[in-house]
Amino acid sequence: MREVLQQIEAWLRNGRKVAAATVVRVLKSAPRQPGAVMAVNDLGEVIGSVSGGCVESALYEEAQQVLQTGRPAFLHYGIADDQAFAVGLTCGGTIEVFVERIDWAEQLLPHLAHALRTERPVALVTAIGGDPMGAKLLVSAEDAMGSTGSPGLDQAVVAEARAMLRQGQTGIRRYGPQGQQRQDHVALFIESFAPPPRMYVFGAIDFAAATVRIGKFLGYRVTLCDARPVFATRSRFPEADEVVVKWPHEFLAEAAVGPRDAICVLTHDSKFDIPVLIEALKTPAGFIGALGSRATCERREAELLEAGVSPRELDRICAPVGLDIGGRTPEETAVSIAAELIALKNGRAGGRLGRSTGQIHSDREPAQV
Repeated sequence: MREVLQQIEAWLRNGRKVAAATVVRVLKSAPRQPGAVMAVNDLGEVIGSVSGGCVESALYEEAQQVLQTGRPAFLHYGIADDQAFAVGLTCGGTIEVFVERIDWAEQLLPHLAHALRTERPVALVTAIGGDPMGAKLLVSAEDAMGSTGSPGLDQAVVAEARAMLRQGQTGIRRYGPQGQQRQDHVALFIESFAPPPRMYVFGAIDFAAATVRIGKFLGYRVTLCDARPVFATRSRFPEADEVVVKWPHEFLAEAAVGPRDAICVLTHDSKFDIPVLIEALKTPAGFIGALGSRATCERREAELLEAGVSPRELDRICAPVGLDIGGRTPEETAVSIAAELIALKNGRAGGRLGRSTGQIHSDREPAQV
């Protein structure tokens, strides 16, 4: 919803009717994950995607029906039949999609939009099975708006949504009609909208500029930090959300760092690297990477051990940072760093897909990186 929300708001302001198709469940390999949205208005305009093109044409027709009738639809798309030209996913996966007319816009949509713009964590709960289908709750740590139509179910799902929101999880939960556990009368899709993860880039060098750009492309809120004011400037790093002139270790000691966040130390200068890496290891950051040649990394490792860092702690540092793709330029190095970060998040070792076996997309929940 996040990526299409602004356009949906514009359509609604202009008096358009809008239907949204949301991926609520994925099995095996599929191009998009739960929460991916395609929206259609009553003029036939489309924004967003749920499958990278495999089922969008069929969903467009379904959305038009939903716009006319107002009745939600729960749809299941499996493997495509090439001979019969049946709609499906050529990748061999399965997706389940909930299509609804956005009749809840006046009550909840402005509050959802405000939460996303102010980076306030919220969870959107949608009844996708049971009665009434399409009922909504918007849940934050402090309050909840809307209703499933059952006070007991509301109470149970608010507690569950808050727990999922703390973990940044999205998925389907099932309950009895009054919120009873281990029953499946009602299916609820709970989508967590946590603030974007943070990427902290230390070292105002050309490699950092490329890393900042790719960090933004991946959806991180990126901070660039360096102690040298002549290099750490907004003009040199226009894509960064924040440019900080401060000693890196002093800044990191006060920064908010969570398990979904990434720390990239690119200075490869001991007077910067050692103190900031020691601070980085005190955080729960999901990714800590440090740039440098093998000789630099070996020397830095020895200095960290001498400073009291344990071998187990050293294992958290990805150094030299990045996957082995032979990158030399700042842009190629940034791609290498991003590739290692993504591989670590998904529990993969990296390497060429054409030389590997097994599923391309993992069934496991991504790590909090």
